[in-house]
Amino acid sequence: MQTYQTMYDFFVSCPKNVESLLAQELTALGAEDVRETVAGVSFRGPLETAYRICLWSRLGNRVLLRLARFEINDADHMYEQVKAIDWYDHLELDGRFCVDFIGTDKNIRHTGFGAQKIKDGVVDRMRDSEGARPTVSTDRPDIRIHAHLSKGKLSLSLDLSGGSLHERGYRQQVGKAALKENLAAAILVRSEWPRLAQEGAPLIDPLCGSGTLLTEAVMMAADIAPGLLRMRFGFERWPGHVPKIWRDLMEEARQRRQEGLEQFDNVVRGFDADRRVIQQAKANAERAGLKRFIQFENRDLQHFSLDGLKAEKGLVLTNPPYGERLGDQASVIYLYRNLGDVLRRDCPGWEAGIFTGSPELGRNMGIRAHNRYNLFNGTLACQLLRLKVEDPWLVKAKAEAGKESAEKANENRAPLSAGAEMFANRLRKNLRLLGKWARKEQISCYRIYDADMPEYAVAIDLYNDQVHVQEYRAPASIDERKATERLHEVISAIPVVLDIPQQNVVLKRRERQKGDSQYRRQSEQGQMLEVNEGGCRLLVNLTDYLDTGLFLDHRPVRLRIQQEAKGKRMLNLFCYTASTSVHAAHGGAVTTTSVDMSKTYLGWARKNFELNGMGPKHRLIEADCLRWLEEASGEKNPRSKAVETGRYDLIFMDPPTFSNSAKMRGVLDIQDDHIRLVRQAMKLLAPGGVLYFSNNYRKFKLDPAVAEEFEVEDISAATIDKDFQRRPGIHCCFRIHHKR
Repeated sequence: MQTYQTMYDFFVSCPKNVESLLAQELTALGAEDVRETVAGVSFRGPLETAYRICLWSRLGNRVLLRLARFEINDADHMYEQVKAIDWYDHLELDGRFCVDFIGTDKNIRHTGFGAQKIKDGVVDRMRDSEGARPTVSTDRPDIRIHAHLSKGKLSLSLDLSGGSLHERGYRQQVGKAALKENLAAAILVRSEWPRLAQEGAPLIDPLCGSGTLLTEAVMMAADIAPGLLRMRFGFERWPGHVPKIWRDLMEEARQRRQEGLEQFDNVVRGFDADRRVIQQAKANAERAGLKRFIQFENRDLQHFSLDGLKAEKGLVLTNPPYGERLGDQASVIYLYRNLGDVLRRDCPGWEAGIFTGSPELGRNMGIRAHNRYNLFNGTLACQLLRLKVEDPWLVKAKAEAGKESAEKANENRAPLSAGAEMFANRLRKNLRLLGKWARKEQISCYRIYDADMPEYAVAIDLYNDQVHVQEYRAPASIDERKATERLHEVISAIPVVLDIPQQNVVLKRRERQKGDSQYRRQSEQGQMLEVNEGGCRLLVNLTDYLDTGLFLDHRPVRLRIQQEAKGKRMLNLFCYTASTSVHAAHGGAVTTTSVDMSKTYLGWARKNFELNGMGPKHRLIEADCLRWLEEASGEKNPRSKAVETGRYDLIFMDPPTFSNSAKMRGVLDIQDDHIRLVRQAMKLLAPGGVLYFSNNYRKFKLDPAVAEEFEVEDISAATIDKDFQRRPGIHCCFRIHHKR
């Protein structure tokens, strides 16, 4: 006969690397014989202890009552073992149950199959004895049976929690990549919030999202049971449930909540730049009954302030966002740097905890971590960086970092590291040399750095006061962590050297492209920037695509065509955003025809023409250039009305190196296909006209047959401007005309 003091075996699951904290928590809640294992803790105790843990555990996921553990030979053997259990003690005949099955082996290769065999064993046992059977249902079952198979042994348990304990009941609205409540609690414990709260310290989250960290913090400091708001637990329809024990525990928890909130006087504040998630945070806190205990405000990190809060010590705890889209990475790097600046400026003497999936970003804060805790946000490996905003932990400017870095350190800004200062010096040197040339040539967008130092493998382009950074993918032989550290040094140095806001820097990774991937939209910001070149006004977009809409290395070719275009009919094949056509029109071309298969880029081209006040005589044709060339040259059908033989005096053709776009006919490989393309284009060229043929394949070799048929001049060296002379092979260019 079972009594209130009957001892049971239990297992409480938890997020990975939280086991030691959970073991301490369970011991404090009365658990005995506590033993840690991977992603959980086992213990012994009476039913009251299990109930108390269901109600009070801040760190656990599920509380499992162990029923049996046995070896299995195969699926049928497992079925017989399950059927032998007296399920009447755990399930009513008219009840509903489900089975959660975890694990596989050589005999049971699918969890669904394993769950079905256990369901069969339960149902058949009860039907054979009573002639009736319970219902299998995953929709709000009365009882959840948990099965875990490992190394030929099966553990069967009842899920007393009935669902993960992290679901407290207050959080219906969450921001992107929000923390689960029990992970937030683990972060708070690791950050020593319970100690700081008892000492009256304030807590601030400057990037609070939906407010989970702050809500959990108040519940922890005010002695509020995290399970008070849950609608139901798994044991409530279990035949072994003892309602009186549960009612007493709930009454105790309600009383403790009331007393805790009456005594709670800590300052708890949350800020976020996103107005929508602040509203979510407020709604979540209100459902938890804690709205008046947490101050939420729509404010970005740049305007962070303690607002007159005078406290010698406190805790700043936050989970910064991750950069997921192209162009976001630089802003995330700067976010960490700004976070470090905020801590140094406003929170001297405080403690801080930064929970991050990118621990290397912590280097940008200028504060060394005195502790690092490995945790998991779902399957993502993360770290909690514990910081003390005190002199011994602040990164000092090194003597060789120079006067400028020391001055910034005095302004409570994290100084540039020695590596970042070395890179900054190279950037300053380049700016002195190239800036003078660019001003003389009236060039507002140009390349200021291109992997000049191999260890800093980036290309940096200046567009007015905006900076476009492309990181070249490091070879496999380079340590990824070191490459990331150097990239952070680059991003740290750029605003200092160029004296521009950090938000004016966009970072992208340059990799080998496949098909039309370099032209695909990567972001949705849609911000266009106007630049000037050779008297033309052109639009660029630094964020939404891998390329910006203007190939800077082709500047000399565009200017050459502009100078030669007066009175001519110009054709631009693979035109992209038609910047070369705009140059030709500005130079006096009587007509221009621009062909590309991208509707998006032709729309961009139209804006370029409109920006320069150019009208309908400049045609934009949406077509696959390969097919259009076949038809226009008469190669496909000599009698077609589309034949345009000899119609153009000036042709510019800049095909991609390789493309297998679904919009194209076949595959384009510039080395294999350039003879055909040149021949077709030359059929469209009028006597005395010129074809400029260019591409960016670094190993390109012009087939001798082209030089036999036409007059060919390799003008590649003449089309490499001063800002690209560090990388002369970035493109090749040929001037081709008919033999006389």
